[in-house]
Amino acid sequence: MDASPTLLSFPGGDTPLSIRAKAAVFADQTSRALLQQLERIAPSTMPVLVIGETGTGKELIARHIHQLSGRKGPFVAVNCGAISEQLAESELFGHEAGAFTGAVARREGWFEAAHHGTLFLDEIGDLPLPLQVKLLRVLQEGEVVRVGARKPIPVDVRLLAATNVDLGDAVAAGHFRLDLLYRLNIAQLQLPPLRERRGDILPLVDYFIGRYSQRLQLAQPQLSDDAAQALLGYAWPGNIRELENVVHFALLVASGGEIRAEHLKLAGAPTRTVAPSGVEVHATPLVAMGQQLRALFAAGQPGLYNELERLILNEAYRHSGYNQVRAAALLGISRNVLRTLLKRHGMLRDSEPAWRGDAVAA
Repeated sequence: MDASPTLLSFPGGDTPLSIRAKAAVFADQTSRALLQQLERIAPSTMPVLVIGETGTGKELIARHIHQLSGRKGPFVAVNCGAISEQLAESELFGHEAGAFTGAVARREGWFEAAHHGTLFLDEIGDLPLPLQVKLLRVLQEGEVVRVGARKPIPVDVRLLAATNVDLGDAVAAGHFRLDLLYRLNIAQLQLPPLRERRGDILPLVDYFIGRYSQRLQLAQPQLSDDAAQALLGYAWPGNIRELENVVHFALLVASGGEIRAEHLKLAGAPTRTVAPSGVEVHATPLVAMGQQLRALFAAGQPGLYNELERLILNEAYRHSGYNQVRAAALLGISRNVLRTLLKRHGMLRDSEPAWRGDAVAA
């Protein structure tokens, strides 16, 4: 593959407002391997499940798959987490006039809108269970039935789905259907977080500097060495979206034609760690944890995963005042998944109510 970075973006004002990460770069070796995998599966018609943290560019990846697929129809993106549960069936499959209160006219759903094209379902894990059953039938039969109708409508749609949660855990918690997971998870793309593909950071910074300098009608500044080191050493919990915001802000406050470290508004203060050579280096908490994990791996500690899972659960549960809702939100999982894990590690009795701690004041 060519040594120059591959950039995915949408030019100027053509960027859809629904896209949260506006650009993706394939410069890091990990990213290049992902691009090669993407290019191999794009021409097929099989469903693809894109897995990655928020802000990593899952929709950009989905759009690129569509562009390479050769499909003649449109690319239609739907955020499952933003659909009202009461209207979700109508949104996906359409409805007939008079099917329910407010349905004054016939309307096609997202599946019909994506006919001969690609339908991208973001945050697929948030789709209500009753809709999961109907989605499975559409994938099996290749046809939809509008709300209030009986006659099925054939649709030719390639389905791409994305999630930032572990669907296996969602299945175990009873929030996601195992048969639907099997149907969606034929081809899987794991989109690593930005902290695991640091070779992409500076090319992305260059892209955002150029983009926002032009938009703000500013002379394009240089990036100082200390700023570059700060950017490379940060853990980027918000991924590409956070990086874009940091660069945008830096351009607004920088002066003298240079972006320096003090112009970077980074959410987490770095911690000081000592390298094996004895030289102090700056590292974010996640980077420091990675260093400690490598030490544990080298030591060959038995049962490490179980111990780490227990530690994370215990700290999150205690930090949230033993409030299950808060602890689940802190870890980015559902409360049912949290309860399953707490029981597994003996931190919660079967008889303990699901609402324990929920009434604690915020």
